[in-house]
Amino acid sequence: MSTIQTLIQQLQKGDKKALARCITIVENELEGYEEILTSIKFDLNIPVVGITGPPGAGKSTLINAVIKKLTDEKKSVGVIAIDPTSPFNYGSLLGDRLRMAEHFTNEKVFIRSLATRGSLGGLSAKTIEIVDVMRAFAFDYIIVETVGVGQSEVEVVGLADTTVLVLVPESGDDVQALKSGIMEIADVFVVNKSDRDGANTFIKNIVQLVHSKEASSWNIPVIKGIATKGEGVDELVEAIDKHNKVGINTKRSYLLAEKAYRLIQNNKMKGVSKIDLKSQIEEALKKKDFNLYRFVKGLN
Repeated sequence: MSTIQTLIQQLQKGDKKALARCITIVENELEGYEEILTSIKFDLNIPVVGITGPPGAGKSTLINAVIKKLTDEKKSVGVIAIDPTSPFNYGSLLGDRLRMAEHFTNEKVFIRSLATRGSLGGLSAKTIEIVDVMRAFAFDYIIVETVGVGQSEVEVVGLADTTVLVLVPESGDDVQALKSGIMEIADVFVVNKSDRDGANTFIKNIVQLVHSKEASSWNIPVIKGIATKGEGVDELVEAIDKHNKVGINTKRSYLLAEKAYRLIQNNKMKGVSKIDLKSQIEEALKKKDFNLYRFVKGLN
């Protein structure tokens, strides 16, 4: 049996060290990563919850509170925290893991930080694959926290079974701007820091937005919360569970198409080196009739 197959067996038996190793191999496309992705048996019934929203909305604090509630109920939780990329080594800055330090020693919790590595949509380019690796570990819940980059963060809809959008009362002036973008992706709204001025008016505006959407079999809840006090956490977990049980994932085909597109894109770009391109272009520039489009066409 190959080393990778042994690693996969250990992963599916609940070995956290094997899980961490598999994630490292997949994230960095080390030898054996394709074998891992094509061989693992992952459970699609494990709910993947995307927590998204603008910077400063209190996503990490809310996730801390959700993790505490779930682990108090003996549930296991895998967390993927998408961090901004370090400009020096392209690694994760680990900010979210530091904020979740209280859960480090909890055997029911596994937290992994991933660097965005230039992704503008709030997700690491490898997040989709790593979520599937974590689904092979049989967590009760998988939570993905994105960096909070605004409307371009809508790509989380292609990843999560349930998308939770966290806002704060100060977001009130931005509702109209958000309406056509990130507001459209939420399955659950949480208005955090709702003890601040203007919270009730802001919540009413969100409710009106929700009611203006096309009718469906899922009524989008708007939850009033104060994450630092644990308020609204019970309602949020209840909403996530209800959404999962209802089994409405109209995004399933979108999710799979998004995955397939990214996989094809990654495969097509393999072997393309910017350094090599630069050298070839420097050589081609010596010709007076250089044309970039002819140059690119000649590479195909």
